[in-house]
Amino acid sequence: MTILLILVALFALLLAGVPVAFALGGLGLGLLMFGGFSPLMAPQAVLSTLDGFILLAVPLFLLMSNILLKGGVGRDLFAAVQAWVGHWPGGLAVATILSCGVFAAISGSSVATAATIGTVAIPEMVTRGYDRRFVYGLLAAGGTLGILIPPSIPLIVYGFVTEESIIALFMAGIGPGLALIALFVAYSIIYAKWFGGYQPMPAATWPERRRASLRALPSIALAAVILGGIYSGAFTPTEAAAIGFALSLVIVVVVLRTLSWADFRSAVFESMVTTVAILLIIAGAKVFGKAITLYRIPQELSVILSDMLATPLAFVAVVSLVLLAMGLVFEALSMVLIMTPVLLPAAMGMGFDPIWFGIYMVIMVECALITPPVGLNLYVIQSVAKADLGDVSRGALPFLLMMLLLVAVLYAWPPLALALAF
Repeated sequence: MTILLILVALFALLLAGVPVAFALGGLGLGLLMFGGFSPLMAPQAVLSTLDGFILLAVPLFLLMSNILLKGGVGRDLFAAVQAWVGHWPGGLAVATILSCGVFAAISGSSVATAATIGTVAIPEMVTRGYDRRFVYGLLAAGGTLGILIPPSIPLIVYGFVTEESIIALFMAGIGPGLALIALFVAYSIIYAKWFGGYQPMPAATWPERRRASLRALPSIALAAVILGGIYSGAFTPTEAAAIGFALSLVIVVVVLRTLSWADFRSAVFESMVTTVAILLIIAGAKVFGKAITLYRIPQELSVILSDMLATPLAFVAVVSLVLLAMGLVFEALSMVLIMTPVLLPAAMGMGFDPIWFGIYMVIMVECALITPPVGLNLYVIQSVAKADLGDVSRGALPFLLMMLLLVAVLYAWPPLALALAF
């Protein structure tokens, strides 16, 4: 009964228009006071959250992705990939997905990935005759790769909340990330081959490929430095974010010379706004998590789920339905922060590895990014393309089904995520 009352109170606050951070923090403080606990636990929880070294990676990765966005790096990446695969059946669609994958390996942000590649790819694909709904769905789904392929801000937050290794989570994201890219590419080729409607492109000449590749080489090198440094142990994810930020400035200011002072100020301001919003949500979720832990909600829910769901398959099926439903009203980061403390104890009781569960959670969060009415990537693509939200949502549906297929594969074959993590 207590669980139900808390959920009703939380949804009532959110439906009343209270920002997620204040809804979580206010409800958590109310629960502490109602339960007779010291209200000083709330500021202590906030301070213990915001002084975490690992969270420094969040503003630094956001700064890096916004600077690359303002510097037009996405245009160079797309042009380079297009020069190599643009003449394939559905070549522009394939180039779009691969460009999203490369930019995701640099930025760690789904919104930045969708906006950066979408700005370049949407006009090009529509001009070439691709169905608009397919184009919109492709870009909305391609942007979600930004939170699965490492470095990933949601994986950083999940690791911070659960105290799991960020590097292990990053390594675990590689296999599912590549599998999702392969699914998207295969679907794009099949769609183009059987449903047509596009104008085939001639193969680029070798000089054109060389010029485009050289233009994109600094960005690809940046991705290699960040990922290689993290996986080799040369630096931590936070240090990688700082190095990536510095190198991104060198690329767009010194090498490409595409970043103006006004663009730099805009990138810093937008990163600051997003960082404050993320940290406020994390702080509010920490207070809420502290309260429900003291009320023993996770433990009670774990017992309830264990009694009701006899098998791990039933657990995953029910949790997936719950997360899909929550994705209709919650944005991605809120889902990770709210549901992880509640579901992880039950998942571990079922025998699931916490690293595997983190990747599973992020894939389900990816689904939330492309499900209306609050799917953030849908609004990004709608804004970039000046399109109808219904067209974007319908175009994203096949990609949503592919993400759910990946969840099934991940359940059937856990080494897809865990093989590189340990």
